[in-house]
Amino acid sequence: MITFLTILVALGMLGTLGTLLFGMVGMVKGDGDPQRSNALMRWRVTLQAVTLVLFALLLYLLRG
Repeated sequence: MITFLTILVALGMLGTLGTLLFGMVGMVKGDGDPQRSNALMRWRVTLQAVTLVLFALLLYLLRG
């Protein structure tokens, strides 16, 4: 269970980072669609929240 959660946390962090970088590249180019930028921001926040919850659960299991 701990190994599975560790993998999920790592994937969540990579997904968050990828979404952040993808959104930043779109902003730097200047040709980005505002609706797309908002959607990417929502995805980033959602991925970040899920990753933090999984990380908190992992820490709880490790201490218990």
